[in-house]
Amino acid sequence: MNSNQTIFYYGKDYLTAGIALQLARGKMTGNIDLPTRKKIQASRNIVENMAKGDDAVYGINTGFGPLCTTRISKKDTNKLQHNILKSHSVGVGDAIEQETAKLMLVLKMHALGQGFSGVAISTLERIQWHIENDIIPIVPCQGSVGASGDLAPLSHLFLPLIGLGSVIYKGKILATAEVLIKEKIEPITLGAKEGLALINGTQFIAAYAVKVVEKLHNCMSQADVIGAMMIEGLVGSPRPFMKELHQLRPYKGTKHVAHRMASLLEGSQIVDSHEDCDRVQDPYSLRCIPQVHGASRNAWLHLKEMLEVELNSVTDNPVIIDENNAISGGNFHGQPMALPLDYACLAASELGNISDRRSYLSLMGIAEGTPKLLMKDIGINSAFMILQYTSAALASENKTMCFPASADSIPTSLGQEDHVSMGSISGRKALQVVNNLEKILAIELLCAAQAFDFHKPLKSSKMLDAVHEMVRSKITHADEDRVFADDIEKAIEIVKSGEVLRVAKEQNQQNKLNFRSEFDEIFEEY
Repeated sequence: MNSNQTIFYYGKDYLTAGIALQLARGKMTGNIDLPTRKKIQASRNIVENMAKGDDAVYGINTGFGPLCTTRISKKDTNKLQHNILKSHSVGVGDAIEQETAKLMLVLKMHALGQGFSGVAISTLERIQWHIENDIIPIVPCQGSVGASGDLAPLSHLFLPLIGLGSVIYKGKILATAEVLIKEKIEPITLGAKEGLALINGTQFIAAYAVKVVEKLHNCMSQADVIGAMMIEGLVGSPRPFMKELHQLRPYKGTKHVAHRMASLLEGSQIVDSHEDCDRVQDPYSLRCIPQVHGASRNAWLHLKEMLEVELNSVTDNPVIIDENNAISGGNFHGQPMALPLDYACLAASELGNISDRRSYLSLMGIAEGTPKLLMKDIGINSAFMILQYTSAALASENKTMCFPASADSIPTSLGQEDHVSMGSISGRKALQVVNNLEKILAIELLCAAQAFDFHKPLKSSKMLDAVHEMVRSKITHADEDRVFADDIEKAIEIVKSGEVLRVAKEQNQQNKLNFRSEFDEIFEEY
């Protein structure tokens, strides 16, 4: 452990998406303090006493799901917990990303660390060992209906605890049994309720939500800057971003974006050059940026707020309240996250939709000085025409994924689980839409930078000029056709890295500009 790293105390400290990512990326270290250990041990003692007792307690001395009335003998208690991990490991499809699986481990540590699940300290220590040594289980992406939590993916996640399944070890996929031999450690033996506590919960859904919160935030922030560059390239008006207009319809997201747009365009010679033009108004994709981008920000904010509740909740079953109360409830149900994830999926798709419209608009030659298809010599050159085909394809693909997964429910477990959330599908497709959004914004960035070029030697604002200069340091102006896929890949890397926003913020700080709004704290931190 790096002595300079911040320590996060599982089960005690407040977990956010940003902190979860830092823990998964090794930038923070997780631990369990002594008071929390005592709380966890007290909960474990209660479970062990219940397992020895004569009263039927779900999941402790009974079967699971429709087998909840089947009593399990005391001698078979441990076998029951191992069997549940094996029988529920039914996932299919590609393995999820290593970081997402590691996030699942982090989130489960925090949930179990709250001391209401009855797991042993030794079990938590083994999970922590996996996190700290970057020995990450292989988890298939399909198989959860988001009802009893994420049963299938969580089962695969924790098979390695009992020596089964596979893990990523020093960059290679190996059988867990082989890795344990290399590391000279034994599989653990799960006690009463522990297998159930491990596989009940929403950590698959929540891990995807963490990724969506981070990546969508990155896209939203850069969409404003790229949109402002496009306004400059198409000599659009800054008037739709006036503060006075947005005070009359004061949504937080709208006001935040309008402020940013106004500050990004402030001091621009390009804006001043068409002050007396006869254009009455701009197309919606330019003048409605605050309303559309702002609505997506509001959806992101809702997801962030709901996710923070989820990250700090106990979501397994039964929940051990005290020695007299092991409550078999529904804290594992994924509906509270499924709905905001579907909302965020739509929000991301709409950011891509309006971005594609701006890219299309840039090709039309409607702005003085900006040639059709963004190139002076067309005919022999197709210019930027086909880049927008890719943008359109991605935007359309995103639209097909906007049907809310949470609108569906297929009963499982012989009807015991008769309403399910499908939240795991909500999370997976929301992240896929955001990944497509990064590519759509990259294409708009290329079109905006090309349009921007035609207004030189006029200067834009300090922030936009700096962003344009950064883009041109990596991707040159196109005077004739070339393999634009190479440019698109470079632009995608720029968007993924967050460099557009970083450059704008650096200029804001150096020149003491007015980029920050009154809503920065809620929209810029997660």
